[in-house]
Amino acid sequence: MEILEEKKNKNKKYKPILEGIPNWPVYQLSKNRKEFIEEVTHQSIERIRELRPSNKQLLDDLQATAYREQNRIKRNRWRVDPKDDSAFWSKIKNELVELSTRNPDELTEAINQLLGKIVHRYASEIAGNFKPSSYRFAREAVKFWFARLLNGARVKKFGAFFRNRYTLRDKIHIVGKVKLLRKLARKGTVVMVPTHFSNLDSILVGWIIHEMGLPAFIYGAGLNLFNIKIMAYFMNSLGAYKVDRRKKNLPYLETLKMYSNLAIQKGAHSLFFPGGTRSRSGMIEKQLKLGLLSTAVEAQRTCYNAEGEQRKIFVVPVTLNYHFVLEAPELIEDYLSIKGQDRYFPENDKYGSFQLIRFMIKFFGNRSNISVSIGPALDVLGNYVDEEGNSLDAHNRIINTKDYFISSGELTIDRQREDEYTRMLSQRIVAEYHKINRVFASHLVSFIAFEMWQKKYHQLDLFNLLRLPEEELELDYQEFRTTFKRVRKQVYLMKEQGKINFASHLKGKSDLVINSGIDNVGVFHLNRPLLKNKQGNIVTKDLSLLYYYHNRLAGYSLEQFI
Repeated sequence: MEILEEKKNKNKKYKPILEGIPNWPVYQLSKNRKEFIEEVTHQSIERIRELRPSNKQLLDDLQATAYREQNRIKRNRWRVDPKDDSAFWSKIKNELVELSTRNPDELTEAINQLLGKIVHRYASEIAGNFKPSSYRFAREAVKFWFARLLNGARVKKFGAFFRNRYTLRDKIHIVGKVKLLRKLARKGTVVMVPTHFSNLDSILVGWIIHEMGLPAFIYGAGLNLFNIKIMAYFMNSLGAYKVDRRKKNLPYLETLKMYSNLAIQKGAHSLFFPGGTRSRSGMIEKQLKLGLLSTAVEAQRTCYNAEGEQRKIFVVPVTLNYHFVLEAPELIEDYLSIKGQDRYFPENDKYGSFQLIRFMIKFFGNRSNISVSIGPALDVLGNYVDEEGNSLDAHNRIINTKDYFISSGELTIDRQREDEYTRMLSQRIVAEYHKINRVFASHLVSFIAFEMWQKKYHQLDLFNLLRLPEEELELDYQEFRTTFKRVRKQVYLMKEQGKINFASHLKGKSDLVINSGIDNVGVFHLNRPLLKNKQGNIVTKDLSLLYYYHNRLAGYSLEQFI
């Protein structure tokens, strides 16, 4: 049944739910880009003033902002940063100094003007610049080059580079609640929230949205990706707005949230990675960043308060499943270096355009696949939603989520209440990630091998285990095979219980599945995380990398079956 469903979805052709780009909400935002930036600026200022009502509070924040920005320019400058960055913030700092000489009667107006300059600059930096002509070209270019790389690599002949024997749907499998997603995208506004493992995620999800027949989404992409010229062009063309994770000051964060909030209110389908950054450990996200997620809750309350049509917002969890991740060696190194410490780790990408092209060639030249799992839709409180867009309680009874924003008979603004709703929503998204996650053979063999070594050297902590020499890391194949069969049986049972999913290739003869998993895990890394030696036993060339791929199945309590 799983295989038949996978083949059916792979060959499914979806018609666009909206004919013509001019009808797309993302196009309307871009068409009125200047006015939208002004609206974001105005409402962000109001929100910041609400959070910092006194001049002293706001002035302290603006001074901290200027200091942090000048420090960022000095210590962590990127190619994508505006050329006038240094001049702008130097001027802001001088104006802040000048404020100390102002008459108290003039101070409020002067502070507001300065805040306006900062917020408007941030809004302009964040704003996407969707253009239909660029979108069409980028969409076709992605499709053409990905498909040609795939065809040329598959049949190993130069002429195949220009034929369409294989398609991207042979390589990238879209499974799950696609039909429900398409229906709900006609009825309201969709906020898609995928897991985040690779820099390739943004472009792939953009292609997937088009493949499902949906209009382009706006989506928050890390500014670090815009350092890569090829990525910058495609993401600008496909509807991305920029998220600069170096900036942690109040004016920037509130402007970013307001941009997302207003775009969702205006019906623009939205996508962002609620984990905030790529998973450095390789684990499925357990805790989500609540900032952008809270904008969906606030936008829903505002939509309920609007006159006329009251659009509903649907949150759709998505998991991306890879056999290997280009950046895995650096990501796991980062994770291990800060494990146990609660501090921000800046994203300094070591990859440029050449490295990205190299990765694509290796990816499409390998028989390995990507799986995209579309989860069930939720409302902004975390309730499941049916095909008509109705919210359902735990007993499948229809409920009206508008009631949850009403106090004393009136729809009210209650930030504390909405913060709690956001936490509830984040917890439900994480739970859905784990349910719709599809186990690949590569995930399972990595998990089992690492857990067997951890059990063998149970007296060692993680870091001492990772320091073991290669010659001490060998697993008897027959013992591994027996353990594999036992754990896989548990995965089958968990799927029946709705706790996890798995790819169809996980079924079949144990030896074939194990070999497939070993062949695919981290397939292009210089040091292979898992392989067989001449004796046919299981060994590793990089235990830290194996730990990264093992972590994909962390959190399911499968270690008790090792």
